[in-house]
Amino acid sequence: MKYEIILFDVDDTLFDFSMSEKRALHNTFVEFGLPTGFSDYGVNYKEISNILWSELEQGITTLSELRVERFRRLFLAYDLEIDADTFSSAYLGYLGKEVHLVSGAEELCGNLVSCRLAIITNGFKDVQTARIESSPLCNTFEHIIISEETGFQKPEKGIFDYAFSKLQISDKAKVLIVGDSLTSDIQGGINYGIDTCWYNPHLKENNIGIQPTYEIRELMDLIEIVGVGEKMG
Repeated sequence: MKYEIILFDVDDTLFDFSMSEKRALHNTFVEFGLPTGFSDYGVNYKEISNILWSELEQGITTLSELRVERFRRLFLAYDLEIDADTFSSAYLGYLGKEVHLVSGAEELCGNLVSCRLAIITNGFKDVQTARIESSPLCNTFEHIIISEETGFQKPEKGIFDYAFSKLQISDKAKVLIVGDSLTSDIQGGINYGIDTCWYNPHLKENNIGIQPTYEIRELMDLIEIVGVGEKMG
């Protein structure tokens, strides 16, 4: 077996974050009296959110700032008199209840029982923990490492130091990180000196010069890379 420890990203790798985000945003807008809020403001919200998450990866902003700032900017753009902090708290509450696995995620983890599996994710502890614990993958991972808890986020070295300490890993050659983000998961793995697998189901073009060790379209393609032999079941 080539890899013994697999570090998985959560959102848009094992869990369908787009679906979770859409439903949670819709429910929050409904609660605040804006039943068409997602269709009216969802695209702009996503643009703002993407910018802030990118700034988080670069160390320009913090997770606590991002939590409120994305809604503050959105409401300012549309002159909506809604308290961004209150809205954010409601949104995160709804988001923690949204559990939607990516196709193949449960089957993949079931076929990797001979490996040590862990989560390494940028995000909010309460949200990510709630979603994982409510999912069919609740008993799958040895450790769940969340950026809010560690004080570091991918691609920073600190979150990998934390993960390796928790998992008591000494041999980087036996570790593989799997994720959908080139700038977060793949760059983080490269910086730390471990092999990387880019999950790219939508055939996104890689034009930023970050080269993963592997690239897959389907999660089950990971089985051959890890080298666990024939599929079980």
